Amino acid sequence: MSLSGRHILLTGAARGLGAVLARHLAGQGAALILADLAEDEGRAVADEVGARFVPVDLGGPGSITALAAEVTEATGGRLHGLVNNGAIATGIGGIGFEDVDIDTFDRVLRVNVRGTWLMTRAAAPLLRASGSGRVVNVASDTALWGAPNLISYTASKGAVIAMTRSLARELGPDRVGVTAVAPGILTTPSTDYVPEHRHRLYAEGRAVPGPQAPEEIADTVAFLLTEGALTLTGQVLPVNNGFVFT
Repeated sequence: MSLSGRHILLTGAARGLGAVLARHLAGQGAALILADLAEDEGRAVADEVGARFVPVDLGGPGSITALAAEVTEATGGRLHGLVNNGAIATGIGGIGFEDVDIDTFDRVLRVNVRGTWLMTRAAAPLLRASGSGRVVNVASDTALWGAPNLISYTASKGAVIAMTRSLARELGPDRVGVTAVAPGILTTPSTDYVPEHRHRLYAEGRAVPGPQAPEEIADTVAFLLTEGALTLTGQVLPVNNGFVFT
């Protein structure tokens, strides 16, 4: 499998799963543009993998528009892949739905849902122009099994799953494929705050028992960015070592 010659935009690339994906996609030959709110860390990853870095605030429409303009310039107007990985995922769990702060709920949906929509909308002309555009949305299996005490996050990722299906219908006539991956708990710093009992639930409940590293889903994401992945458009793949079956 090779991504040689394919321009890929990856958001949320500064750390955790995003940084792992950046390294893996670069290793597959992708011409990468990395974007993140965390500029210092994002630039460090970009320098490491030989990619271009552009700062972005997924909560700000103007910032997304500016990113799209830079991507247009860098790619000559043709983008082969967009990985919507950027999201708010930390510091929002362990709270019952009745106790979630309204501002926090709105902020999570503004970044995770509206940001994904606006990023896809901004990239759509470039994806169409490439002739084989692919969008991979990073969702979560928490929206598939109904994880408790995580309402803003599960709501946002459920919306991402729904958007994936609708976007696949709208972009399909232009041969742009849209899929989603739905991992469970991965061994990244963003899950350090998750209670031990939740980690144990996953480790013991997976068909392939034990913890799951972010590197384990990188091959799947890479494949979904290839020309051959178009047949999977609209699908949500629970890449969680068998914790949830669909």
